Amino acid sequence: MSHQDLEIVRSAIEAWNRRDAERWLSYAAPEIEWIAAGPAAVERPVYRGYAEAASGFESVWQTWEEFRFEESEVRDLDGSVLCLGRVKMKGAASHVELDQEFALHFVLRDSKFVTVQAFLAWHDALANVGLEE
Repeated sequence: MSHQDLEIVRSAIEAWNRRDAERWLSYAAPEIEWIAAGPAAVERPVYRGYAEAASGFESVWQTWEEFRFEESEVRDLDGSVLCLGRVKMKGAASHVELDQEFALHFVLRDSKFVTVQAFLAWHDALANVGLEE
């Protein structure tokens, strides 16, 4: 696994967990495509480019008081990184707390991620990248 790619992905997840959209976007290519899943798909299922991604962040943080990704396992996929973990959420208005399996697939090019796809279940993420659980 490229140590640099892994550090970029972990830094981006840390920026997400800190609600730092500007920092998260600093690791993304201008043509970023963020394919959100479930609770993160507040405005739309796909956000393209910096402006849409920043708008998506704002919508997520208006809806969720907490939305934190916790890594369990990372897999090198030669040019991409698959993170398997859990997401812990708390509704901003309802204060309902959720804790569920979650996965993120980052495709990187020139030390920037160009695609981030989220999954609500590990088996869906593994199947999407052609791996078995």
